[in-house]
Amino acid sequence: MTLTSMLLPTTVVGSYPVVKGSGVRALVDPLKHAVEVAVADQIAAGIDIISDGQVRGDMIRAFTSHLPGIRGSAVVGKVQPAQRPITLADTKYALSRHPKVKGILTGPSTLAHGLSIETPFYRNKDELVLDLAQALAVEAAHLQDAGVTLIQIDEPIFSTGAVNLAVGREAVNAITGMLRVPVCLHVCGSLGTVIDDVLKTNVAVFDFEFANNPGNLEVLSAKDLRGRMVGYGCVDSADPGVESVEVIRKRIEAGIDVFSPEAVLIDPDCGLRMQSRDAAFSKLKNLVAATNEIRAGYTG
Repeated sequence: MTLTSMLLPTTVVGSYPVVKGSGVRALVDPLKHAVEVAVADQIAAGIDIISDGQVRGDMIRAFTSHLPGIRGSAVVGKVQPAQRPITLADTKYALSRHPKVKGILTGPSTLAHGLSIETPFYRNKDELVLDLAQALAVEAAHLQDAGVTLIQIDEPIFSTGAVNLAVGREAVNAITGMLRVPVCLHVCGSLGTVIDDVLKTNVAVFDFEFANNPGNLEVLSAKDLRGRMVGYGCVDSADPGVESVEVIRKRIEAGIDVFSPEAVLIDPDCGLRMQSRDAAFSKLKNLVAATNEIRAGYTG
């Protein structure tokens, strides 16, 4: 599978620092400027597959606030798909500025973990997860129809041991089973105890942390990915320091020693939302520079 025409395509995990606008325009949509800045910065840094910046709130509320059956952080009835697309407008804006865009959804298990059940309709979180998947599948279809290159499902909760991974996989598979576009599963954290379960998920790309969790490379080195690709996190999203091009290049080279270069996408460990705009942009710019140096070794 080739997501772009080039070797080692660069991408982002998602969120970017929020740069709010001002003036009359900002009164209509306070975060539109933040979307524009996030998209412009990713393009200026040279990212091949960008996102809309995920600037509209935290990863839970950004979705649950739009789903019937949920009020605040409580599930009060049967969860239904949103009455109108949630992320489509911002994704379409990104597509108007760049040909390759990744649509991003917070996964059903991670959403369920951030909610309390206050209705007899659901006996437990496992039942809730499956209905959330059905609701997210509708959003995913909107993104697919808009022309995204890839859809990413974020399930950071998978690495914590706090969820039923069998149900979590079933939920993700329910979404991917309805799509034609490739799907990426992002799981941050240490993978040591969950990797076998995670790799059973039916997705085209697995996106993991390797900068902040270098032990993940050893964990993955013993696994058969069966032709799936790896999103290779090589920039530490939690560190405000900007890694040098050389440091990032060495991290990428360590990954290429384990995975075929044709099977690797290059990205940060996680979203960069908590960093300053300058730090986030510099991290992306150095990530691209390091990747270009490595590409040159294969093509030159």
